[in-house]
Amino acid sequence: MKSKPLLVVEDDGLIRMDIVDMLVDAGYQVLEAANADQALDVLEREPTICALLTDIDMPGTINGISLAHRVKKERPNCKIVVISGRYSPSQGTLPDEAIYLSKPISGGDLETTLFQLDIKP
Repeated sequence: MKSKPLLVVEDDGLIRMDIVDMLVDAGYQVLEAANADQALDVLEREPTICALLTDIDMPGTINGISLAHRVKKERPNCKIVVISGRYSPSQGTLPDEAIYLSKPISGGDLETTLFQLDIKP
């Protein structure tokens, strides 16, 4: 049985490609978007997405934190990982049960986090 896809949202193409490659190498099915607006389009088309991995600071109408809250509200079962190299969200900023990772991240960081969220490839 094929796993449900994860959605990676990152405006830096090289970082996005690196994260996607790490996840694919770990056996995950991955979709990607360059900003929150694209992510909302992907989420609308793909109802089976089980997790959102999003950067905070991105161009577009909303940032990664707003995207995370919107996804949590519309899809309460979707797991959320917020990633940033610039910001460290204060307590209560992220949706309940969301996990924050600081860049740079490794494949081990991602796998450990997804394991904590009970997301298997």
